[in-house]
Amino acid sequence: MFLSRTPVLPTPEQALRGRPEPEFSVPERHTVLGNALLGPYPEGLEVADFALGCFWGAERKFWQTEGVWTTLVGYQGGHTPNPAYEEVCSGLTGHTEVVRVVFDPSKVSYESLLKLFWESHDPTQGFRQGNDVGTQYRSAVYTHTPEQATKAEASRAAYQKVLAGSGYGEITTTVLPADEERPFYPAEAYHQQYLDKNPAGYCGIGGTGVSCPIGVAGAPGA
Repeated sequence: MFLSRTPVLPTPEQALRGRPEPEFSVPERHTVLGNALLGPYPEGLEVADFALGCFWGAERKFWQTEGVWTTLVGYQGGHTPNPAYEEVCSGLTGHTEVVRVVFDPSKVSYESLLKLFWESHDPTQGFRQGNDVGTQYRSAVYTHTPEQATKAEASRAAYQKVLAGSGYGEITTTVLPADEERPFYPAEAYHQQYLDKNPAGYCGIGGTGVSCPIGVAGAPGA
């Protein structure tokens, strides 16, 4: 089934076995922001996880945002523990490519990050983003608090309305908790801040051109 033209998520039984420990290390600091990639993070900061296609371009969108303290890319939402990039690309781990965003909520709101997330890709494409096809490119939000989950689901509903009005289909984005069943595994060192190291590198991120009505989702008639 994995050789078919339509990508299919593996079941836990079909997924690659993985390994108890990662086979690679992650750099200590962000090449652009200069802050630590891995926690623990300073008190008062919050964590958000977004999957919106190839994580190279997606990460740059977030590190360029005022109030974001650090970003790193990785794999989430699959079955294989401590996967490698080639394994994720095989479609046999079930993971999606994710950007972890550590932000200061006094400088940038979670709603603002959601708006950037929705407007930076086409969330109606299922297991693809543009020319990038595969289960690892699916759209997802992994939430760290009940409040994040509520806001993510509300923003999805609000964006669905305006997308439908512009001729787009159903949003395929999943909103799921970033819990023990969906741990975040950092990607290899060469993926971290890839487009800072390779300014002319590939970036497959592209939005619909439809504005997301974050901030008015709860307004009358919205």
